[in-house]
Amino acid sequence: MCTGLIIGKKATENSVVLIARNEDSSKVNWDKCLTYRNNPQYYPAIDNPYVNNGEWTLSNGAVVKVPENNFAYSSIPDSPSCSNAADTVKQRFEFEARGINERNVAISATNSMEDISDRIKELDPFIKDSGIVEAVITTLILPQAESARHGVELLGDYVKSIGAGEGNAILFADIYEAWYMEIASAHHWLAVRVPDNSYIAVANGLRIHDIDLKSEDVLHSDGLYEFIETNHLLDKPDINNLNFAKAFGALGNPYNTDRVWLMQKLLTPSQPQATRLEQYPLFMKPDSEVSVKNVMNILRSNYNDTVLQDIADRAIGVDRTIESHIITLNSKLSDSFKGVIWQSISSPLGSPYMPLYTVLDRIPDDFTLPEDAYAPVKAFWAFRALLARMNVCSESVKRDITGMWHVMENGFIADYNHFVKSATDNDDDIRRAKQYSISALNRSYKAAKQAYDNLTEISVQQNVNVKDVVM
Repeated sequence: MCTGLIIGKKATENSVVLIARNEDSSKVNWDKCLTYRNNPQYYPAIDNPYVNNGEWTLSNGAVVKVPENNFAYSSIPDSPSCSNAADTVKQRFEFEARGINERNVAISATNSMEDISDRIKELDPFIKDSGIVEAVITTLILPQAESARHGVELLGDYVKSIGAGEGNAILFADIYEAWYMEIASAHHWLAVRVPDNSYIAVANGLRIHDIDLKSEDVLHSDGLYEFIETNHLLDKPDINNLNFAKAFGALGNPYNTDRVWLMQKLLTPSQPQATRLEQYPLFMKPDSEVSVKNVMNILRSNYNDTVLQDIADRAIGVDRTIESHIITLNSKLSDSFKGVIWQSISSPLGSPYMPLYTVLDRIPDDFTLPEDAYAPVKAFWAFRALLARMNVCSESVKRDITGMWHVMENGFIADYNHFVKSATDNDDDIRRAKQYSISALNRSYKAAKQAYDNLTEISVQQNVNVKDVVM
């Protein structure tokens, strides 16, 4: 139930490759926790409870050979209280939604595809018990991937050899390019390179169409075209212009198409489109260079002042988002600063996007794994509680707190842009970057707690303006 966005480097401010996503859930009763993995789960392979005879068993039961690469990486797993993770988290790295590894390869990987057709599920049924699922994709791929394309190839090989347990969309990026991949059955998938001058908007429905399977910018499962042709999944399949989404999906669900329409409207207003089409253009060019701040606003957006106001029932910015991230990769910067994660804890409707440099290898305790499902002293629940309090406040109060986060974010962006212009890989700059990320986390957490305490003391019925209080 997520919303994602990929933007090529010639379509962004500062020529960065950008991937972003709201990680949403049907309910929010557990928290997400920041962590840095010096070693992946399978390393060291000796005396490791998850490795036996050169094979690594992932948390859902999938078994693979122990990989050769073992890159360090950042991630944001679910807490142990998550019902899906059950007893597997802690050292099992469950639902690591996103991350960047030490090779500056990024993945965002827990975006469910919910419109797979019933016929596909019969022809090539998902392997529920031990197939590749979103809960393990980042844990499996990110410690190995040497580039975005390599990450796609690795995941595709696992889908071929093990099979997939569900439909998924995965965003890949490195400092040069970005790829979008859809897994649509147990053994079939397709990935496309996002053009440098364009973007792709993704909801929870299959998106890939009008694709040349012979293009060097396309990767796919073995026998994909033959599978479509043999099973008559398209009336007139064209290997040079294939509609993958139509072959494997049930198209036109407003739950998904409304969000795609909205993102394309916000980024390319010069090209108005009808609402609720069965499919929207796969790639579009933005009207102007897209900034990180633009993407923050998109991930918080709704249908107000559009023709779908009071009609669409699924906005992009929703309170059940459990974390939101924007990852940028800049080839022009020194290695230690090429990648940065702009991270919102809980929903960005009640939390700021905070800059996390990839060199941040020690996370403040308040942002790490808690022991209980609800722990008011933990950062996730501070942001979550503030949003809950905001939801019963007047519109003016909501605007004031949202304004507080915008001011903070603008400061973070300005500081980041100033620092990375001259930052190098020397120890002093790396130390400063780590300290700044820790400071950004702590400042935001403190502001959320203070704003919540102030709102608790203010009578909402009196409609008191809390701008001076929370800022």
